[in-house]
Amino acid sequence: MKLTNVAIVVLGVCTIAHATRADGVIIQTVPVGNLGNAPELSGAAAGGEGPTDFCGYVDHDYAIGKYEITAGQYTAFLNAVATTDTHGLYNTAMWSDAQGCHISRGGSPGSYVYAVDPDWADRPVNLVSWGDAARFCNWLHNGQPTGAQDLGTTEDGSYLLNGASSNSSLMAVERKAGATWVIPTEDEWYKAAYHANDGATGNYFDYPAGSDAVPANVVMTPDPGNNGNFFDTTFSVSAPYYRTPVGTFSNSASPYGTFDQGGNVWEWNEEVVSDADRGARGGSFASASERLHASTRSFALASQESVGIGFRIARVGADPVPAASQWGVGALALLVLTAGTLCIREWS
Repeated sequence: MKLTNVAIVVLGVCTIAHATRADGVIIQTVPVGNLGNAPELSGAAAGGEGPTDFCGYVDHDYAIGKYEITAGQYTAFLNAVATTDTHGLYNTAMWSDAQGCHISRGGSPGSYVYAVDPDWADRPVNLVSWGDAARFCNWLHNGQPTGAQDLGTTEDGSYLLNGASSNSSLMAVERKAGATWVIPTEDEWYKAAYHANDGATGNYFDYPAGSDAVPANVVMTPDPGNNGNFFDTTFSVSAPYYRTPVGTFSNSASPYGTFDQGGNVWEWNEEVVSDADRGARGGSFASASERLHASTRSFALASQESVGIGFRIARVGADPVPAASQWGVGALALLVLTAGTLCIREWS
C-alpha cells in the first residue's frame, strides 16, 4: 500500500432528472431501483485492488447525485455556516494549491466570506474530508440554514457529529435512522456506477459509463461515449483546471444516469475499511484507468483533505423539508480563486 498524490478538478451545475431542491442549493439526483439485486465480488480476489468484498447489493430505493458536489455548491455552504468555521470546513489550500478548487476566503473570524472563481464553480470541490462531506449532508437535511456550526446546522441531522473532527471520532460516526441526504454506502455508490440496471440481477459493467471496455480520456464535442477524466500518458484537462465541469462527458452516463463516477475526483463512501480509513471509489483526474474499474476498492483517512478527493451525495427516505434561507441560486455567483493538494491511500 502506498500514499499517492492525486489531483482533481470539479464541474458542477445540474440540469435534468429528478431535481430535488433543498432551498438555495439544488442537488440533482437520479433514482436507483431494482431492489434486492445480487452483488458481485470486488477487490483483490476479483483481480483488482483493495480488500475483497461483495459489492452492489441494495435492498431499498434511493436516489443518488447525478453529479459530484461542485465548488459553487460548496461555496454556498461555507457562506451559510462558516463565517467563523469552527470545524474547519474550509482548507486554505483550496485557494493556494495549484490543483485546488479555487475557493477563496476573505475577512476575519466571525465575518469570513467565501467566493469561487467562475471558471471553477461547476467543477467538483476537492480538499474535503469525510467529515466535511457529512456536515454538508447535515446542512441539506436541516434545510440549508444560516448560522454557526451547531446541532441545528452541521452537527446533527443525517449524522450526529457534535464536534467530531479527529480521525478516530469521525470513524465512529454512523448514518442515523431518518437520515435524508447522505454520503452513499459503498453498495449504493457501486450499484449506481456499475450495475446494468436490468432488474434484480448480478449483472455489472467493469466501468461506470456502461461498458466493459477501458474508457477514453479525451474531452471532445460531441462526447463519443465511454469517456472520462483520468490520466493516460496525459491529463484529460491540463493546468490550471485538471478537473472537468461535472457532466462534461455527456454521452458517458452510467446505466442509471450518473456522470463522472469514473475519474475527475475520488468520491467518499461510508464504508469503514479499517480503524482509520473510510472508503473512496472511482479514481481521479490523476489516476490511471484501472482505478476506475469496478474491482478497485480504495480508501483514505476520514479526516484527510486532498486535491484528489471530493464527494457525491445520495437521498434516502423522505425528502428533507427546506428551511428559509438567504441563499438563493443566484448566491452561487460569488467570485475568486483557490487551490489544494490531496493524498489518497490506495493499493498498487
